[in-house]
Amino acid sequence: MHKHEEAARSSEAAPETSETDASVAVPTRRTVRQVIAGYAALAKPRVIELLLVTTIPAMFLAGREFPDPLLVLVTLVGGTMAAGSANALNCVLDADIDKVMNRTKRRPLVRDSVPRRNALIFGLLLGAASVAVLWFGANPLAAMLAVGTIAFYIFVYTLLLKRRTSQNVVWGGAAGCMPVVIGWAAVDHSVQWPALVMFGVIFFWTPPHTWALAMKYREDYERAGVPMLPVVATPEHVAKQIVVYSWVMVGWSLLLIPATSWLYAAFALLVGIWFLFFAHGLYRDVRAGEETRPMHLFRRSNTYLMVVFVAIAADAAIGLPMVGLPW
Repeated sequence: MHKHEEAARSSEAAPETSETDASVAVPTRRTVRQVIAGYAALAKPRVIELLLVTTIPAMFLAGREFPDPLLVLVTLVGGTMAAGSANALNCVLDADIDKVMNRTKRRPLVRDSVPRRNALIFGLLLGAASVAVLWFGANPLAAMLAVGTIAFYIFVYTLLLKRRTSQNVVWGGAAGCMPVVIGWAAVDHSVQWPALVMFGVIFFWTPPHTWALAMKYREDYERAGVPMLPVVATPEHVAKQIVVYSWVMVGWSLLLIPATSWLYAAFALLVGIWFLFFAHGLYRDVRAGEETRPMHLFRRSNTYLMVVFVAIAADAAIGLPMVGLPW
């Protein structure tokens, strides 16, 4: 997205200057495509991929069948708007942090491609639209869960936890777990225990996933004054915590077996062992003082989550007999 934006800017003619003062340049007018790209970047579309990976399987499991396509579409649109709202408002509040971090210095507010006031209005409008879409297209429970998610991400994670504690992503990560609950509620009009188990899988997945990224960008977070665990703790302690949370995550994922079948059980166990192998490998390399590649674990964490939730969807769609009693 940013590469296209830079290419578009570089291809434009040089800005015109006034006749009275050739040293004062008139800013080049931005194209419609550049404006759209700027607002889209505010929503952090790559972060929203988690919504797509987890929401649909939750909807499959809630009905133990293919959900209504229109309901899926409405839920994804409403959920995407809610996530985009939270992300845009986060960009407004964290613009000072984004400015000093190499990983985030190309975001719209840092580059002044979107005015701060406009970004705030955009985030609020997206949030209001998400509530309307979910309220009338799904049900009020799904809509209210979306409101709670936005509020939690902004007020609890961004304003309260992020700059104050190394446990920021542990508790603040709960906002990223809500798509499965919203998806379940959209189908079932309630929140049952399998939805909470799926919530927990993502909850315990978030620290290993985020801390692996933070190990790579430790200097970025330190420069920004964000006390991520890799900033305030030794690499060995961070790697050990990644292993602990990984074990809890894999164990927690098996709690969903009574609501599924042997298909999910097999995939959850195998991909869990696979991920634990690499988590322990990172810890071993850190202890041995060898070169570590935390981004490898970061990418594999994405693969882990995708496999687990695809297995949930496949299990529900095929309709194999459940291991335990239905909820």
